[in-house]
Amino acid sequence: MRDPVLLQEVKGILAQLSALAPGHAVEVRIPPYSAVQCVAGPKHTRGTPPNVVEMDYQTLKALLGNNLEWHDAVSSGAIHASGERSDLSALFAQLALTIRITS
Repeated sequence: MRDPVLLQEVKGILAQLSALAPGHAVEVRIPPYSAVQCVAGPKHTRGTPPNVVEMDYQTLKALLGNNLEWHDAVSSGAIHASGERSDLSALFAQLALTIRITS
């Protein structure tokens, strides 16, 4: 079952992410809470998107709290990133500057 507090937190973070990088080229998923399309580029409308980034809430929190580097998370499998536009390391670094994550 989804924690309603975490659900609202994730939705807020993803809303800020899509505001920083508007578009529909990459789908960012934080299961089971939410997903958003962001990043300028070709719009995807049907089936599995060609550019997908997926991670759990703990990974998202660690990235934004500067406790985990993007490339380390991808290498360890904590982030599943596929597609030519799926390297969102710079975008998440920028997002981390605007969001205060508490433990």
